[in-house]
Amino acid sequence: MKKQILFSLIMVVGVSLVMLHSCTKSVAGRTDDISALQPSKTDANAGTWKPILLNAPDEFAVAAPIATNSPDYIAQVNEIKAWQKNISEKEKEMVKYWSAGAVLRWNEILRELVAKHNLPPYQNADGTYPFPSANNPLAYPLFPFANPPYAARAYAYVSAAQYDALVAAYHYKKLYNRAAPYNVDASINVMVNKSDLPSYPSEDAVVEGAAVEMLKLLFPGDQDFIQQKATEHKNARIISGANVRSDIDAGEALGKAVAQKFVTRARGDRAGAAIGNQAGWTQLENDAIAKGETPWYSLEVPKRPPMLPLFGKVKAFLFDSLTMVTQIRPGPPPLVKSDKMKQETDEALENIKNDTREHYRIVHYWADGVGTATPPGHWDAIAAEDFIKKNYSEVRWARNMALLNMSLMDAAIVCWDAKYYYFNPRPTQLNPAIKTLTGIPNFPAYISGHSTFSGAAASILSYIIPENADKYNAMAKEASLSRMYAGIHYRADCEVGLVTGGKVGAYAVARGNSDGAGN
Repeated sequence: MKKQILFSLIMVVGVSLVMLHSCTKSVAGRTDDISALQPSKTDANAGTWKPILLNAPDEFAVAAPIATNSPDYIAQVNEIKAWQKNISEKEKEMVKYWSAGAVLRWNEILRELVAKHNLPPYQNADGTYPFPSANNPLAYPLFPFANPPYAARAYAYVSAAQYDALVAAYHYKKLYNRAAPYNVDASINVMVNKSDLPSYPSEDAVVEGAAVEMLKLLFPGDQDFIQQKATEHKNARIISGANVRSDIDAGEALGKAVAQKFVTRARGDRAGAAIGNQAGWTQLENDAIAKGETPWYSLEVPKRPPMLPLFGKVKAFLFDSLTMVTQIRPGPPPLVKSDKMKQETDEALENIKNDTREHYRIVHYWADGVGTATPPGHWDAIAAEDFIKKNYSEVRWARNMALLNMSLMDAAIVCWDAKYYYFNPRPTQLNPAIKTLTGIPNFPAYISGHSTFSGAAASILSYIIPENADKYNAMAKEASLSRMYAGIHYRADCEVGLVTGGKVGAYAVARGNSDGAGN
């Protein structure tokens, strides 16, 4: 029955959305066949870096490890040898997969979960729409609907929790300085690149522990899958000879403890109320009319409630709400009845009428709609491909992904604040002759989400890898233009979105400059 419901949903939504050309590509940036992680520097002092939520790297205690000459430790070394003696081809592949990097792999898994859940619910028989429920995640519609704001928030929480957990882990590595098992027993067959870092607590296990706790909150219906990946990850580290069991247990426990601080924050960040209610949706329309403007309204049949109209109230990571309103929120769009708006609406029509192969390519590449990892996930994939080439340590991977994803979450908050503050109609609403190339998103036009996400991503990635700044800025501009070429945004939406995203990214850069990690 569940499969029939899902199939029906995909078929119905597909009539209007699969033809958007945004569902046809797999999760972007999947990197199955890459070499084992071999950091160019270990970042052994990362225990001194500034965490995000932790008060100090030793906020959660980690007990001293057992001695490497103790019977218990020798038994753990023998566990590695027992695994290796009877290793299967599947286990070899598992070791190879996870050896590419813990932060990399869990980000890929998160993108897969986002893509799986990025499906808008189909309407009820009475024309109303159901909402996913975290209390019953396996009921239709499945929880969550991983739309762009939800996805951006998920990426941020997972990345930030992993970073803080690793800062704590590196503190204890230096404190206890227990050698890796292959440095204790030379007869161990080492299946990964060796490291000078102490192995207790395991950096892989701390990343896994933090990821599992966050993903259980964000994707509660996928716990079996998440736990399966966690078990594979932990076993891969033991089989490879990189860690003994106590390295793994200590790391996982630390990761889970740190993640609970982020779980607590997430439960109180106001995202749960972002859907709003009918009275609030009606008030948005009335407020726009009272200002003499044409309000946005859903062009879906039946009309779908607006997507997360209160997401702009969610607690940001990089700045407070007053800063957002006074320093980052953009000025108003052109008045609906102004000559400027007429010009921009006419331009949207011309973009559709004069479509080219190159425009179509750009629209398709950046669409990131239903069934994909969303625009934030697309930028995560872009970052991952470039981070692989830089040979970062796990902790630097986590720090860089946290900076990127906090900027993307906060860009979503700023963007959705502007969308519902101004409640501006789409070009297709003002001129029905405009037939978009990617469907019509179910929320107001100003400012462009793609543009805001891309402006933020280009800003922080240019800081992290400055030699790629021109590339990132060009990609951000292309992503922004894709929404104009598709006929779903005015020029002002895109240009102001890029600038606003850049402002958000600047706060991430400021944090990067003050966290002690350098570049």
